[in-house]
Amino acid sequence: MIEAKTLAEDIIKILDSKKAFNIKLLGIEKQTVIADYFVLACGANNTQVSALADELEFKLSENGISADRREGHGASEWIVIDYNSVIVHVFSRDARAKYNLEKLWADADDIDITSLLS
Repeated sequence: MIEAKTLAEDIIKILDSKKAFNIKLLGIEKQTVIADYFVLACGANNTQVSALADELEFKLSENGISADRREGHGASEWIVIDYNSVIVHVFSRDARAKYNLEKLWADADDIDITSLLS
């Protein structure tokens, strides 16, 4: 079983390699028991949001890692992929601004990921 932080870092690298933007890693283990980390990312449009989520699931499945659940499909503005210890949120720009999870989870640790991004 892969460690939660390593999984989150792998997810960030995959999303970054597919041109996701505004990627953030929030440590939420002190605020909730639902997960240890949230990964937030944006796609330029609904098509890219879907493509990012699909690529993420494909790349992780190659390493034997599968999601527990996925919500949001097709032309969705917001897709949530649950990897148990890491929950990934892939948004369109508008949905990211509308739902503003960073504000909702303001008490979470905003973890520096600059070394993971290309």
